[in-house]
Amino acid sequence: MAAVLACGPGATLSHRSAARLWGLHRASNGSIEVTRARGWRGPAAAKVHRATLRADERTVVNGIPVTTVPRTIFDLAAVVSRQQLERSLNEAEIRGLTDALSIPNLLDRYPRRPGSAALRALLDDGAASRGAPYNDFEERFVAFLDRHSFPRPRLNADVAAGGRFFSADCLWHDRRLIVELDGRAVHGTEQAFEKDRERDRILLTAGWRVLRVTWRQLHDDEVRVAADLRLLFEHER
Repeated sequence: MAAVLACGPGATLSHRSAARLWGLHRASNGSIEVTRARGWRGPAAAKVHRATLRADERTVVNGIPVTTVPRTIFDLAAVVSRQQLERSLNEAEIRGLTDALSIPNLLDRYPRRPGSAALRALLDDGAASRGAPYNDFEERFVAFLDRHSFPRPRLNADVAAGGRFFSADCLWHDRRLIVELDGRAVHGTEQAFEKDRERDRILLTAGWRVLRVTWRQLHDDEVRVAADLRLLFEHER
């Protein structure tokens, strides 16, 4: 709020700072990002973006003037990686953060703004319906899939098997394939070990193939993991 006030009348929290306020982005670049029209110099601690925001691109959260969720994601497209942009887009979808002014509306309004092409490509690719990575391990695995040209799965997707519902870390429904990402903090207890094996048994008998991958395997033996996953893709059920 201090940064916004210091940037003068009409200043609005934006870009990564707005995304953090909305809960769409975790990383920080060290500066508070604010958007305002020309004619005012902000403090050294603030990064000021020059643009005129329309009334339907601004709102107020906790008393702080901030760009709306669609405008925030639209601005993010120009300053973050595709992976970070996709995460924010998915997070907005999961949280149900909709607005009368949509992202496609903004793309029509500003077709040549930096980042527009990347954002349009994500929307065309259906990124918002695939689910969002919950943690660094899932983000790393998605990057691994992209590097090795695997199709994107649905992330953290519900699957029914044996009269029960499970959440699969990575699911390719057409291939009846699930990849579970095993972090020691979540899967290292005896109780988790037993539940994981019960779950694998139920999924297997329901016709699903389950591959478990650890952080160390992905980090130290990426080529082998890619080869094994490719074999599973080549031998579809």
